[in-house]
Amino acid sequence: MAVKIRLRRMGAKKAPFYRVVVADSRYPRDGRFIEEIGYYDPTKDPSVVKIDTEKAQKWMANGAQPTDTVKKLLKIAEAE
Repeated sequence: MAVKIRLRRMGAKKAPFYRVVVADSRYPRDGRFIEEIGYYDPTKDPSVVKIDTEKAQKWMANGAQPTDTVKKLLKIAEAE
């Protein structure tokens, strides 16, 4: 089972926000997931990034691969 940490799109048309989830890579983008570990809201000024970095580190230690976008968001969340 290839586990990924990725974004799940939520919100209305033209007003998205994203939840950071841990999911099997075979599931659809907005489909089933294992655990929700945070959220990202690009519509606010400045953008809001709230991620539980301890859970993310635990999942990465167990072999979960973050997507490129989530890697950038993790760096921002760790800097806060």
